[in-house]
Amino acid sequence: MSGNSIGVVFRVTTWGESHGKALGAVVDGCPPNIDVTEADIQGDLAKRRPGRHSSSSPRQEADRVEILSGTFEGRTTGTPISLLIGNKDPDSTAYEELRDIFRPGHGDFTYARKYGIRDHRGGGRASGREPVARVAAGAIAKKVIARHGIEVCAYTQELGGVAAQDISLAEIAKNPLCCPDPPAARKMEEKLEEARTQGNSLGGIVTILVRGCPPGLGEPVFDKIDADLAKALMSIGTIKGVEIGAGFQAAGMTGSECNDPITPEGFATNHAGGVLAGITNGDEIVIRAACKPIASIEKAQETVDINGKPTSVSIRGRHDVSVIPRIIPVCEAMVAICLADHLLRQQALRATGGT
Repeated sequence: MSGNSIGVVFRVTTWGESHGKALGAVVDGCPPNIDVTEADIQGDLAKRRPGRHSSSSPRQEADRVEILSGTFEGRTTGTPISLLIGNKDPDSTAYEELRDIFRPGHGDFTYARKYGIRDHRGGGRASGREPVARVAAGAIAKKVIARHGIEVCAYTQELGGVAAQDISLAEIAKNPLCCPDPPAARKMEEKLEEARTQGNSLGGIVTILVRGCPPGLGEPVFDKIDADLAKALMSIGTIKGVEIGAGFQAAGMTGSECNDPITPEGFATNHAGGVLAGITNGDEIVIRAACKPIASIEKAQETVDINGKPTSVSIRGRHDVSVIPRIIPVCEAMVAICLADHLLRQQALRATGGT
């Protein structure tokens, strides 16, 4: 009931706080004989670590992962995989002035109300550093789904009101914002610099694509694949909205416009985003996730202290201007974890005689 785990068969539990000694994850239910090394995980962690972009936090964390259990000679054993990532460069001094003050837009207020205690250093469990454990676990999930030809790819669709128009997936790795439209990426960079100099932050939209997913994944009612994908993504602190396929645009369509015609070669269009009745249809899964602006900003904001007394706060410390692009590997990780779980659930169904 603690809400720190996700998944039914492929189950991930994360732990740790932003300024604690370490963060980590336990992956249970991973099949045996999958090639997994620390180097395999490190590649995804490198995409998320701070200090790689001028708009990101200058906190210097190598994010080196250590596999404590669950593998032998570079392969999974089928037993729980324990992952450890140390915190090497926390600086709690800037947070002392926030010990008794609630930051607007952050989890300070709600954590205090829920638990009666909160870790004010970097936001504790509600920090943007918590997802490092998700990325580590997601790298293992990617290994699981890759054996079945499933690939997850995410990119920056929009940032600070600038949207990518001409999508070329080959361009994603060529710019630091992981934007598939180079001219749009340059405008996004300008927006980030403008927000940084103003002591403000920006939100954006991430698109996640799933290719090679077979039809049949997902449960018919409460564990629909699109519902679980949305839950997995919405569990990321910054994400305030998720849509699949046509999403909110479907509300303005007629049935004849929204329905995807079925031909002998497959679906003629993909307004469904690869999901029908909560079950994958074999088409590309298309997901968009809306990310809110970073809550911790230098610009003065009205708030209250722990006694309800009004005050203002200007937040110092080391913070990102936007969660983009560091949120992209986190989105990929959560989608991969969800898919790995449903893939193994489907295999179990077939193994027990389901059709």
